[in-house]
Amino acid sequence: MVHFRLERTVPLPQPEVWRRLTNWPRHGAAVPLTRVVVVPAGPTRQGTVVVARTGLGPLGFADPMEVTAWQPPTDDGPGLCRLEKRGRVVLGWAELETHPGPGGRTRVVWREELRVRFLPAPADPLLRAASRTVFGRALNHLLATPG
Repeated sequence: MVHFRLERTVPLPQPEVWRRLTNWPRHGAAVPLTRVVVVPAGPTRQGTVVVARTGLGPLGFADPMEVTAWQPPTDDGPGLCRLEKRGRVVLGWAELETHPGPGGRTRVVWREELRVRFLPAPADPLLRAASRTVFGRALNHLLATPG
């Protein structure tokens, strides 16, 4: 099982950062060979399922994640979204947090616990490094593009 944490501070107001982070289809555009759908369609809430399908044609896997905590930010308070990974291949959870900062800046914290079924524990360091790279690039993309 792999744990990692990513942090960024951006010169954007917290509501805009929250909107960019929780616009789930944009995650698909930020991760190669991935498409994201949301069930049910509409505003995210506790119980919403976000399904990331990664692969090429019939070769791939679905990574369904259920929103188990949904606390959009307030004027002066943080935001938190927790997703529980419920797939056959990828298990664990992810948390996205936003925190208001000085000068209209926002601090983002992305924490994740990740386990890939059938991947032996000795592969954890490689999985951690690959995950930090892929999700770090995705986070940078989500924060840099208005979409």
